Amino acid sequence: MARISVKSAVTRFMIVFQLSLISIICFALMRGVLLVRAWPQVDNFSSAWLYIFGQGLIYDTAFISYFYIPFVLFFLLLPNRWLINSKTIRYLIQGGVFLTLYGLGFSMVAEWYFWSEFGVRFNFISVDYLVYRREVTDNILQSYPVVTILTVLLILTGIVFYFIRPAILKNLNATERFKKRMFIAGSLLMLPLLSFCLIDQSQRSVSDNNYVNELASNGPYQLFAAFRNNRLDYRQFYVTGNDHDLSARLKKQVITDESLPQKGNYDIGRYIKVPGAATKLNVMLITVESLSAKYLTRFGQTEDITPFMDKWFKQGMLFTNFYATGTRTTRGLEAITLSIPPTPGRSIVKRPDNSHMYSLGKVFEDLGYDTAFLYGGRGFFDNMNVFFGGNGYRIVDEPCLGSEEITFKNAWGVCDEDLFNRAIHEANQSYTKQKPFFFHIMTTSNHQPFTFPEGKIDLTPGEGRGGSGRSGGVKYTDYALSRLMNQAKKQPWFDNTVFIVVADHCAGSAGKVGLPVKKYHIPMFIYSPKHIRAQEVDTLASQIDLAPTLLSLLNISYDSFFFGKDILSADFKGRALIANYQKLGLLNNEELLFLSPGKQINRMDLGHENCVLEKISKDYPGVKDLMAYYQGADYVFTHRLNRWSRPIKRPELSKVSSLDQDIKFVIYPVSGYSQNHNTFREKS
Repeated sequence: MARISVKSAVTRFMIVFQLSLISIICFALMRGVLLVRAWPQVDNFSSAWLYIFGQGLIYDTAFISYFYIPFVLFFLLLPNRWLINSKTIRYLIQGGVFLTLYGLGFSMVAEWYFWSEFGVRFNFISVDYLVYRREVTDNILQSYPVVTILTVLLILTGIVFYFIRPAILKNLNATERFKKRMFIAGSLLMLPLLSFCLIDQSQRSVSDNNYVNELASNGPYQLFAAFRNNRLDYRQFYVTGNDHDLSARLKKQVITDESLPQKGNYDIGRYIKVPGAATKLNVMLITVESLSAKYLTRFGQTEDITPFMDKWFKQGMLFTNFYATGTRTTRGLEAITLSIPPTPGRSIVKRPDNSHMYSLGKVFEDLGYDTAFLYGGRGFFDNMNVFFGGNGYRIVDEPCLGSEEITFKNAWGVCDEDLFNRAIHEANQSYTKQKPFFFHIMTTSNHQPFTFPEGKIDLTPGEGRGGSGRSGGVKYTDYALSRLMNQAKKQPWFDNTVFIVVADHCAGSAGKVGLPVKKYHIPMFIYSPKHIRAQEVDTLASQIDLAPTLLSLLNISYDSFFFGKDILSADFKGRALIANYQKLGLLNNEELLFLSPGKQINRMDLGHENCVLEKISKDYPGVKDLMAYYQGADYVFTHRLNRWSRPIKRPELSKVSSLDQDIKFVIYPVSGYSQNHNTFREKS
């Protein structure tokens, strides 16, 4: 009987069990290693470890069950005679086992580096990394010792394979009837079926500590889940309210002219009419990659890596309480361009059907400006060319630059100096044609691998192996901005140009709880020495408010579907909208309220030292405003309300004077949060 039981245990499917066991051990080791890295951020370890490793095992098992479906089907359908007699089949199986082990090791190394950069398991960012292969591959090759890593992985895989190969060969000698194979395969295939029905993302949101939830996840599982959840259905996953009531609340938040007729749900389309003629100045809007506020001396940086900006930002209007709406470049571009709150999942920039929207570029285009989006990399990345091209901008990206214009480039594109040189060239061309310009410039140098031309600053390019890393990237960005301004001051259009510097997002977004507010704090700076006096504005605001503020400064009347408002207006109430791809927040000076999938609403008291989360109901003060912004944004996009193919009906207007490029304005020092700027309009 003993022989029979041993013989019956020898089955081709044992290979699947062996690989599954190895995978579970590796995933557990990976979880333990990441736990050590995140140890200072993990509260109440005595109770958290059970959830981390218990829930982690569930996700590990779920992923393994999905991954090995092809293996199970292969062994089910493979005839005995092929398995026993075909050397080719046997070598293919052994090769498949070896590649699986190698892939397992590769995923562990990739997750280690991904956690190092983002502080989370694989998520939707990793999906982008797979989609945009060229930029990401070049970035990896320039940032990490790839050849060494792959070689070491190959050796380790060979050692593991050497020890398990005898067991594999033994199991390949097993002959089984199809009926028995059906029973084993059917039993194994029940596991992915149960995983599909019973396991989803909600199980990784048990803890209030983001690090604990991430540790309880499985990296490869999260990667594939991100493919499925790149866009979340707002009404399915988030708490919702009555559209009529929330629409009225949104309009009250956004529209200041109460005489406007009440239109349909969330239809905030209106004509922003300002007295007098527009001040038709040129605009150069520079969105700087990953320029967190903390990198400036004004906000506590002590490394002296922004010497130019530290001086320059005292010469114009610096917004000191300003926040990014999201954690990715596309989120910043979306908010600045469309003035719309972030919707869950992927950014509008990357979604289909994202053209003909009321945008900042469209306003300037309608005024006769040369409107362009300038990007140091290839605009194919993140769908930027399609988005900007469909919303009133012409495109100038890396492929548009001639070889003589490129002095240095890396995985993400040309260095900031080369991009700024092209911006000067484009501005001179517009000036020659007697046409004002609006250029939205997106930089790339302050991004891993942090390489830039040598000899420009006193730090070494690159990350690791002697490179200065982020500090070098920031300091080179500062240097490039100083060169841009030195060149711009020599141009005939300088005196009639407004320069704006704002970050797309912060350098990091990981945090213990909810939305880590400090990881969204960025600077915004507006500079035009002939028109704007030096001052600081400490009103709480975010990127969706940039466009209305800029257009108000220029005294421009325009059709608007913007959710943001003029920060400097008397009726502006300080608040900021911040989010990641799942959590949607409304920030005020005392607290952060945010919505999460699973129809959850949370509150975080900013005055509490430990930033404790508490669950709240829809009746909590401010929640209805929170819901109005985000449910409204989802409704506006899905119902295509903010398209200029749907013209806004303007009120009857009296004749106004034509635009005059020579009109000047002066902003006087601001005191307090609610200072408006009607003063300089009257002075004009």
